[in-house]
Amino acid sequence: MGGSRKHIVQLFTLVAAIVLLNVISGYVYKRFDLTQDKRYTLSEAAKETIAEANSPIVIDIFLKGNFPPEFRRLQQETEQLLEEFKAYNPNIIYRFINPLENEEDRENIQEQMRNFGLTAAQVEVQKNGKISTELVYPWALAYYNDKTVKIPLLKNQLGSTTEERVNNSIQNLEYAFADGFSKLTQPKRRKVAVLKGNGQLDDRYVADFFSTLRDYYFIAPYTLDSAAVSPQRTLDQLKEFDLIVSAGPTQSFSETEKYILDQYTMNGGAMLWLVDATENRIDTVSGNTFSFGKDLNLNDFFFKYGLRVNPNLVKDIYAAPIVLASGQERESQYNRYPWFFNPLSSSANNHPVVTNIEAVKFEYASAIDTLPNGIDKTVLLSSSPISQLIGLPAEINIDKEIPENLKVINEGPDPGKFTAGEVPLAVLLEGEFTSVYNNRVKPVKLVEDKSTSAPTRMVVISDGDVIRNQLDRGRPLELGFDKWTQSFYGNKEFLLNTVNFLLDDSGLINIRTKEIAVAFLDPQKTSDERSKWQILNLLLPLGLLAVFGISFQYLRKRKYQQ
Repeated sequence: MGGSRKHIVQLFTLVAAIVLLNVISGYVYKRFDLTQDKRYTLSEAAKETIAEANSPIVIDIFLKGNFPPEFRRLQQETEQLLEEFKAYNPNIIYRFINPLENEEDRENIQEQMRNFGLTAAQVEVQKNGKISTELVYPWALAYYNDKTVKIPLLKNQLGSTTEERVNNSIQNLEYAFADGFSKLTQPKRRKVAVLKGNGQLDDRYVADFFSTLRDYYFIAPYTLDSAAVSPQRTLDQLKEFDLIVSAGPTQSFSETEKYILDQYTMNGGAMLWLVDATENRIDTVSGNTFSFGKDLNLNDFFFKYGLRVNPNLVKDIYAAPIVLASGQERESQYNRYPWFFNPLSSSANNHPVVTNIEAVKFEYASAIDTLPNGIDKTVLLSSSPISQLIGLPAEINIDKEIPENLKVINEGPDPGKFTAGEVPLAVLLEGEFTSVYNNRVKPVKLVEDKSTSAPTRMVVISDGDVIRNQLDRGRPLELGFDKWTQSFYGNKEFLLNTVNFLLDDSGLINIRTKEIAVAFLDPQKTSDERSKWQILNLLLPLGLLAVFGISFQYLRKRKYQQ
C-alpha cells in the first residue's frame, strides 16, 4: 500500500513540474545558438531594422523547386535565418514559392519576373546520372504597408564555383535581409549632395547609382557657383547635407570652393571623391590617343588630408577585356582582347565595404600614395601584385597595345615591367582632419574658421569611371554591367557599401564581416558512393532492429525460464 502511495505522489509531482514548466515557458523565452560561428545569432543592428515593425512584413522567397544540393542549402539557411527574425518579431511572415511551378504559364511568369528586375540564374541539376539545366530565381520580395523591396539572395563572383557562390551568399544573407527591412521600416534621414558645376559626370551617366541610392537617402544636386559671391550661405547650405559626392570632375576647383569644402569637412561632413588625375586626347594627325596629366587644383587639398593621386596610369594583368570589331562592316566579328588599362580590383581586405563583393572595374586609373599624418588610412581596393605604372604623357595605341597584351598573356609578363606590386586605387580616411588652410591666408572670410574637424570619414577613388553607367539607346544601364562583354562587375555594390559606411551610424554595414563556414558534399564522391550509402542507410536500421529484437527475446526467455 505504501509503495502505491509513493508512486502516486511521484506521478503528481511529475505532472505538477510539467505544468509549472509550461507556465514559466509562457513568460520566459530563450533560444540557444550552439553553432561555432554563431550563424543563427542576429546582430543588434539587424534586430533594430524590425524592432519598430508593428504590422506584418510579408516575404515571398522564390527558392522552391528542383535545385542542386548547394541551392537547397541556401534555401535551408534562408529559412533558418527568417525563423530567427520571426522569433524576435512575430510580424515577420514568410513563404517559399516556386515561380515556375505552372508549366503552362512559364513564359509569362518569366516576363513578369524580368519586369520586376528579378533575373534568373541557370544551374545544372544532376539526377540519375543525367544533367539538366534549370532556372532559379534567387530573390525575395518583402512587403510592408505600402512598400515593396527586392532582396538578392545570390552573390556572383568572377571565376567562382557554384559552391563558392552559395557559400558567399549564405554569408551575406543576414545583411541582405537586414538591409531590405531597413528600407521598409526606417524612414530616410540622411541627405546626400551631388556636386555639379566643375565638369562632373552628366546625370545620365550616374543615373543608375543615384536612383538606387534614393532608396536609402535624400539625394539633391548642388553647385558651388555661389561660392565666390556668398561663401557663408554656400557653406551653411552644404552643412545641411551629411555627405558630398563629387563624381569625375573635369574643371579645376577655385581656392574659395576648396576652402568651403574644407570647412564642410571641419564641421564633420563626409565626402566621396571619384577623381581622374589623367585625361585622354586624340591626336588629330596620327589619330592615336595620348594620355596627359590633369590638374584639378586638388593636390594640396588631398595632400593635407594624407594622400596623393598621382598623374600616371596603372596597367594590370588582372584586367577587364574590351571588344573590338574586325572584318567588313556587314560581316564584322566582335572579339574580346585583354586591355591592361582596365584593372579589375577585388580586395582580400576584411573591411565591410569590400567583403564578399565582385571585382570592381576601373578604366585608366591612377596610383594613390598614402602619406603619414594623424589620419587612419585603409586601402579598400588596389591593383593585383602583377601591375605596372606608366608615366605621362603616354601614347595609348590599340594597334600596338593589343598584340603586346596578347603576348604577355600567352608568354607571361615581363618581370622587368610589371613590378609595381599592389597599387592603391581607393582609400578610406578616418579621424580628425586638420584644415588645408590652417596657418594659411584664407581666400574668403567666414563667420567661423575651424582648424580641426570633428571625427569624420572620406573616401578617395582614383577613377571617375567607377561610378559611370553605360547607355543603351540613350537609356542608362545598370552600373557595373558591360554591354559589350555581357559581364557584371561589382562597381555598384562597392559604391553602395561605401556610401552606407560613410553615413551608417547603426553599424548595419558591419554585418558583412560575419564569417560563416559552410561544408558541402563532394559531388564526385557522392556520385561514386551513392549505392553504398543507400544500401547502408537501408540495411543498418533493419540490422539494428533485428539485433534489438533477438536480444529482447533472448533476455525475456531467459528471465521467465528462471
